[in-house]
Amino acid sequence: MSKYSLFLLRHGEGAWNKENRFCSWVDQKLSEDGVKEAQDCGRLLKELGYKFDLVFTSILSRSIQTAWLVLEAMGQEWVPVVKSWRLNERHYGSLIGLNRAEMALQHGEEKVKLWRRSYDIAPPPIDESHPYFLEIYNDRRYTTCDVPKENLPRAESLKEVLDRLLPYWDSTVVPEIRKGRTVLIAAHGNSCRALLKHLEGISDEDIASVTLPTGIPVLLELDENLKPVKPRQLLGDQVKIQAAIKKVEDQGKAKPTT
Repeated sequence: MSKYSLFLLRHGEGAWNKENRFCSWVDQKLSEDGVKEAQDCGRLLKELGYKFDLVFTSILSRSIQTAWLVLEAMGQEWVPVVKSWRLNERHYGSLIGLNRAEMALQHGEEKVKLWRRSYDIAPPPIDESHPYFLEIYNDRRYTTCDVPKENLPRAESLKEVLDRLLPYWDSTVVPEIRKGRTVLIAAHGNSCRALLKHLEGISDEDIASVTLPTGIPVLLELDENLKPVKPRQLLGDQVKIQAAIKKVEDQGKAKPTT
């Protein structure tokens, strides 16, 4: 029997999602379509009668902006929003800024799929010669983390995302859920996938086929031990959701040259 409701949300489309580039820890705002996705998500949740008590986001603008737009559309702007780097997107290392389809053309679709979707394979790490290194590590937001800046990741597998996310989940998010509060986690494709893997007990192999489209809320109904009592529900028009999932999966495919 369901005791708690938890909502996961991958942020609306970002500017680099639109360009099919690995965005990761580079701070990007939502695209025009991403703003609309977040607003539509909020309107849907309001129509379905949901009310949030607390929202958790990463410290990246596209995640925070999504949370704000959702709450505004729901008429719940007053709901507290708590931010942590531990909900950040997976760190894609030296791949940051590169186009996924071009990488698939150069390295093969399977290699790109491994970098994007595998559980325990990390991409090559970022170093100081990378064009976005200073933009990330000189950003003041990373002086606010609960680890020294020099200990922040330089690249991550999905396993490493889960490793840095779980302590925050256990210490900060779980106590709020156990108080009976309805929580929204507005984060990123990979931080949400990592959490789904943990909650649903998804195998290392099967997590590669779990795709979360942007701006689609995921409802998890949990028992007293925070285990799902039914399959996750992607809320909204199911035909549109399947089309959005295919769009995400196609991002890693090589486009034929003309």
